[in-house]
This record gives sequence, structure tokens and C-alpha cells, in this order.
Amino acid sequence: MALTKYAATSWTIDKAHSAVNFEVTHFFTPVNGEFNNYEATVNFDPNNLEESMIDVKIMVNSIDTDNERRDGHLKTADFFNAEKWPHITFKSSDIEKTGDNKFVANGTLTIKDVSKEIALPFTLLGMKDNPMKENTIVAGITASTTVDRTDYTVGTGDWASDAVIGDEVTVDLNLELNSKKGNSSTK
Repeated sequence: MALTKYAATSWTIDKAHSAVNFEVTHFFTPVNGEFNNYEATVNFDPNNLEESMIDVKIMVNSIDTDNERRDGHLKTADFFNAEKWPHITFKSSDIEKTGDNKFVANGTLTIKDVSKEIALPFTLLGMKDNPMKENTIVAGITASTTVDRTDYTVGTGDWASDAVIGDEVTVDLNLELNSKKGNSSTK
């Protein structure tokens, strides 16, 4: 008798309880921001990493540093050039377990016209029945990584010097995910 194999669970992001944040230094002081508009396909099951995947698309025009003038500048060709490259994407190639509830999504991060392989470590904070939504499972994931903005030609040219803006940008993802019970398909 053949065993039925179930695909990794398909999750939707609860954007009211999720965030895509970043931090970079300006002179010595950390400046925080976020991207308010993003989409993600998350198929994840800690017991079926072979069929798990993460695919994220961030809309550059949704950048928000709580400073309208700075946000406008970040959208220009000096930085993200949102008109020409409106999205930042991450597509996982594989996901591996690195410890108790610790994982890493290996994949390609594309900013502007530059694509680089990165490792995105993340923690599964928990999974349980959602008491607010019948037949729904809720999960929490947090991820953090550091990227060098100059690798992606973000803020090069006049902004290449790290005397004003730091090269390293810390990116934090805090995601609350929901899935309908039985939301995986048989193969």
C-alpha cells in the first residue's frame, strides 16, 4: 500500500500582525523603516522541508521611514529606482533545519537588477489552533538578516561613502501566518 504524501502547508500572511522592517545607520544613529506593501507565497511544514518554499515580493514604493522627503529620495535612482525596479524579491531554493524551531531559507534576493544568493535564518515561534478563526491554524515566524546595500547598487554614486549612510542594512521579518486546517494537497 502506497503512503500518501502531503504537500507543505500553504499559509497566508495576516498583515495586521506582520511587518517587513529595516534599519540602517545615518552617521552614528540607527534609522528605522518598513515596507508596508508586500506579497508572499509561504508553503511551510517543519516536517516536510523538501516541499517547503518562501516567495516574497516587496513593493518598493511602499517604503516608509516616517519622513516623506527621505522616502521620496529612497525611491529615486540614487537608491532603489522604484520606477524602473518596483519590486524587491526573495525566492527560496531550499529550506533546512538548523536547530529546535530554527531554520534557514536559502535563496535568491533581487534588488534592482542585482540577484545574489543569501541565507535567511528564521525561527518558528509556534503553531496552534487559532481561537479567533474556526478551522484555522496560526503560526508565527521571525527572521533577520543583514545585507550590504552597495552589493545591490542601492545608494551608490554620491551615497557610496559609508560616512553618512552605513553599508549594512538589517532586515527583520515578523510574520503571523494563517492556514485552513487540511490546507495541504496530496501527491
